[in-house]
Amino acid sequence: MAERKVRVRFAPSPTGALHIGGVRTALFNYLFARQNGGEMIFRIEDTDSNRFVPGAEEYILESFKWLGIEFDEGVTFGGEHGPYRQSERREIYKEYVNQLLDNDKAYIAFDTPEELDAKRSEIENFQYDAKTRMQMRNSLTLSKEEVDQLIEDGQQYVVRFKIEPGQEIHVEDMIRGDVRVKSEILDDKVLYKSADELPTYHLANIVDDHLMEISHVIRGEEWLPSAPLHVLLYRAFGWEDTMPRFAHLPLLLKPEGKGKLSKRDGDRLGFPVFPLEWHDPKTEEVSSGFRESGYFPEAVVNFLAMLGWNPGTEQELFTLDELVQAFDITKCSKSGAKFDYQKGIWFNHEYILKKSDEEIAKLFAPIVANNGVDATMEEITTVVHLMKDRVNFVKELWPLCSFFFIAPTEYDEKTAKKRWKEYSGEQMAELSKVLADIEDFSIEGQEPVVMKWVEDKGYKLGDIMNAFRLALVGIGKGPGMFDITAFLGKEETLKRLHAAIEVLG
Repeated sequence: MAERKVRVRFAPSPTGALHIGGVRTALFNYLFARQNGGEMIFRIEDTDSNRFVPGAEEYILESFKWLGIEFDEGVTFGGEHGPYRQSERREIYKEYVNQLLDNDKAYIAFDTPEELDAKRSEIENFQYDAKTRMQMRNSLTLSKEEVDQLIEDGQQYVVRFKIEPGQEIHVEDMIRGDVRVKSEILDDKVLYKSADELPTYHLANIVDDHLMEISHVIRGEEWLPSAPLHVLLYRAFGWEDTMPRFAHLPLLLKPEGKGKLSKRDGDRLGFPVFPLEWHDPKTEEVSSGFRESGYFPEAVVNFLAMLGWNPGTEQELFTLDELVQAFDITKCSKSGAKFDYQKGIWFNHEYILKKSDEEIAKLFAPIVANNGVDATMEEITTVVHLMKDRVNFVKELWPLCSFFFIAPTEYDEKTAKKRWKEYSGEQMAELSKVLADIEDFSIEGQEPVVMKWVEDKGYKLGDIMNAFRLALVGIGKGPGMFDITAFLGKEETLKRLHAAIEVLG
């Protein structure tokens, strides 16, 4: 049989913000498709109309645009297998529901919620299946005339899949190997509801995957229990030859303790779990996003790729193209991946270092301007060059290096107590005279002259530099002193020295 073209899909429900676990699933689908010269389809699973949230679909698309994960086909992208929204495919599903009913692979059930509750009270661990279905009100226990009459009377019903006992179902999983399940443990799942004339997830999924020629289904581990049912549905339709290969990705786990990563973990520990900021239209609650928190999209992609997958080498930093080259789905972990948000911060820091000073300066420039400073791009780029290795996010630059642009008006009390000695004022006055006489105020012009003066005078270098830093910066931190003075220039350096001497004595 000819090798099938690789076609994968990402099919979110528009029920709110896209969880970071969903983003990782989409990323792994993307990497697998690109590596195999395949295509990625974007589908919207909106059969549950009660849970639809306005703006969610646009939010999901915007998230992928920001991350650089591209789709080849689907909602808003077009293609030959549309429509790509499940709510627009009602007639298609109806046809396949009827096919199952005609072939005795499914049946109509009229049981009300009250009747089902009564049966659950009567039978412990009740399951609607081969053992119990003949005790219920359905087309297997009622005559054709009774069924037709109930439908004509507008009685609501569901269509259930008829699962026969005594079968062993094999799910060939690319990550977990051969998963075997006995059909007895499965219930007769609801495939269709007359109330809204829409299929459930299980039927819609199978029909769409088949008609859209999906070759591989890569999804979260939480869908593993439904895989045997999906295998049986493929069989029921006679589509064994086109059944996709499955891969169930490990869960994203809490950074601390046990269980699945949730928004509450992010709120408690102060990290985002959504790619973009989300404004909930129902509750008006605002949830933080990776983009608005100052993460680079490349850092988020790199961080997510390493959650539950390992390249088998020491390499940690990958561009998207490098990830496509290195990705091997069989190297995904079977066990859950701890969401180490500190590692996410580390990745962002590494991407700050990877980017050019000019790139970071462009991002930092609006922050400088918002603080009322009129600086040139050249000045901002110089400051970025000196300070970017000290931050994890661009927004952290201003508090660290505002002193380059604004002279200190007060001096850190703790540092002053420790670093400004009784003789510091005198020494700084002397230093200001030395600096005033230097014509070339570059680092190379200043440093040897000042160092010679310190040596000739027999001063302690630490005493001089600590007091000098406090005078110019206001605290005991910052880059090399001559980097600072060369940036400030002679006039501003002397002005700050004299101001410090006046205030600190």
